[in-house]
Amino acid sequence: MKFGKKVAFYTLGCKVNQYETESIKKQFLEEGYEEVNFEEKSDYYIVNSCTVTSIADKKTRNILSRAKKLSKDSVVIITGCYAQTDGESLLEKDYVDYVVGNTNKGDILKLVRSIEDKKEIEKVVSHNIFDDHEYSELEFATMREMSRAYVKIQDGCNEFCSYCKIPFARGRSRSRKLDSILTEIKILTGEGYKEIILIGINMGVYGEDLEEGKNFEDLLEAVTAIDGVERVRLGSIYPDKINDRFIDIMANNSKMMPHLHISLQSCDDEVLGLMKRKYGTDLIKDKLLGLKEKVKDLEFTADVIVGFPQEKDDNFKNTYNLIGEIGFSNLHIFPYSDRENTAASKLSGKVDGSHKKNRAKKLEGLRKEMEQLSKEKNIGKKTKVLVETIKDGYAYGYTENYHRIKMEDSGYKVSEIVEVEIYLEEGKLYGKETEKI
Repeated sequence: MKFGKKVAFYTLGCKVNQYETESIKKQFLEEGYEEVNFEEKSDYYIVNSCTVTSIADKKTRNILSRAKKLSKDSVVIITGCYAQTDGESLLEKDYVDYVVGNTNKGDILKLVRSIEDKKEIEKVVSHNIFDDHEYSELEFATMREMSRAYVKIQDGCNEFCSYCKIPFARGRSRSRKLDSILTEIKILTGEGYKEIILIGINMGVYGEDLEEGKNFEDLLEAVTAIDGVERVRLGSIYPDKINDRFIDIMANNSKMMPHLHISLQSCDDEVLGLMKRKYGTDLIKDKLLGLKEKVKDLEFTADVIVGFPQEKDDNFKNTYNLIGEIGFSNLHIFPYSDRENTAASKLSGKVDGSHKKNRAKKLEGLRKEMEQLSKEKNIGKKTKVLVETIKDGYAYGYTENYHRIKMEDSGYKVSEIVEVEIYLEEGKLYGKETEKI
């Protein structure tokens, strides 16, 4: 046991990264290491990195540099997607001691043991991510947010969209065995977690690589059949992974929450083609409007890229108009940035910064309008809220369709499900209790 040794963690990027950090952290804590805040002096700093944008890369470098400044004698270890794609160049930085690739994340404690035993070890612990053909299990250490728990079901992506580095960081799609997923969820429900959030890199392709013959829809039905699971949410889904059976499950299974985060990126056929997305705007419109027609009170959020190479004003206008027609409660807007070794980085017709900024500003204006409309159409409706936090006399949680609600604390407990009637005050949604479930 390594009592007296301190370790600090910092995670950038997606929920999958955060989930994996929890597994690494569990190993260290069970070994006797003391976790400290990242701003404190520590023996080890472990940074789980993101590389989805150039901004993410820059932020990761800043965090690594900050760690070494906090304690010059510390060991700074970077893992995650940036470590997988740029390991050798990162090792050249004087603030990085070791680089651990994505598939080797589970071996970081083993690396630290070797360091402490003064064994001779490689500075870069990584391998070709495309050599991985099976899902790599981590210890059950699910990321929990008070009343909600995240469960990873899949890793990697086969899409190879022209702008995206993630396949090079995560490899090809690999699905987790169904039994393993269900076992973890049963453990969580036994601990009192009522809401499960399924996460992955491209969840809609779940099962395609397994011999079990199970697909994503089979998984959803199996998860919702577990006693104790009361609410199920999805991290995100591609429009072309939405099929009739999926729509039927969303419409008729009360445990599926009426909110979806869509990996949208664009709503223009020309730009979608340049992005190497495998669908067009007709499919987007058909699937998303079809879902809204059949799923009561459904809300969408989405990721959108503006200023993609060769995106002209008319292309952007098409995206703007279709997003407005479909209606979203929120958008995550990303100005395009080149990612090294991607097909899009080699495209001509780069959009200058001022145009990207202007388009992002216009889309942000639409986002605010849609958010307000979404709030207003929920006024007076009764909905169930899972209490997540209680602070200063108020309770907070999310509605079934993922609006954050503030309620006067009436003796609530975290993880309690409360039925409220929604009202709007000073631009924020509030809930008046009607019934405790």
